[in-house]
Amino acid sequence: MTLPKTDKIWCNGKFIPWDDAKIHVLSHVVSYGSAVFEGLRCYDTVTGPAVFRLTEHMQRLVNSAHIYRMDVAYSVDALCQAVLDLVRTNGLNACYIRPIVLRGYEDVGVDPRTCPVDLYLACWDWGKYLGAEALKEGVDVCVSSWNRPAPNTLPQMAKAAANYMNSQLIKMEAKINGYAEGIALDVNGHVSEGSGENIFVVMNGTLTTPPLANSSLPGITRNTIMTLCRDLAIPVAEQMIPREMLYVADEVFFTGTAAEITPLRSVDRIKVGSGVRGPITKRIQEEFFGIVAGKSADRHGWLTPVGVPSGAAVR
Repeated sequence: MTLPKTDKIWCNGKFIPWDDAKIHVLSHVVSYGSAVFEGLRCYDTVTGPAVFRLTEHMQRLVNSAHIYRMDVAYSVDALCQAVLDLVRTNGLNACYIRPIVLRGYEDVGVDPRTCPVDLYLACWDWGKYLGAEALKEGVDVCVSSWNRPAPNTLPQMAKAAANYMNSQLIKMEAKINGYAEGIALDVNGHVSEGSGENIFVVMNGTLTTPPLANSSLPGITRNTIMTLCRDLAIPVAEQMIPREMLYVADEVFFTGTAAEITPLRSVDRIKVGSGVRGPITKRIQEEFFGIVAGKSADRHGWLTPVGVPSGAAVR
């Protein structure tokens, strides 16, 4: 699928035409993957477009950059305003938003510190990552032969471009073998996450998700689900998950900005539960989508209305 263009991309404080958002082939990021990024959604709510958990995403972007010693020249508040201005400028009611912090053109050595740090914000219309029907019917997945990197090799708490080379191997292997997605184990053989999603397992009415120490990204949708479970009095815990628990669980589902809440109907051709979306997954989906559509109370203040643009963010 060709990426659908929008009118403008935000680059270092200014709006530029979509087709002008280009970098040199010898930019540091091209050779060394020296970029961090985010993915967040703007939803078309009953009261107008609103970005979901905007501040948390921008804070994680800054945190990821900080881990890699990349100085971001904008405050979190300024980045939030830039995102809102971007969506409004492009006239979108619902969209996917991609902020990218990258090391640009200067030096081709491994040490990146002399290279400029550039910041881009883009948005476009992007539907359901694993397919609209997947939210109800679920998807078939496999346990990948590729493990997540150990925490002392590539920091998994950073949403870094280089980490997604590993994700590409997981995703390609799964798709080639007839699955929608793959599940990675960590270096010790415990369940970590999908190629781009966190994972939850339901057994006997309790939700379990791997702790961050299992090389899992600190997912914002993951945090959202854990918060909603507490609201709904559904027990939820972080604990290590052995691979075989995936096969005997009552329900399993992915979470993420792109995947939202997607149930798994089978793992390695073994049916999960009854092979259809389970009741707890359905209940959490209804609560989540009610909030992001503006039909349920936004009791945690997760939605930021796009509103009227104020101009480019200030340094």
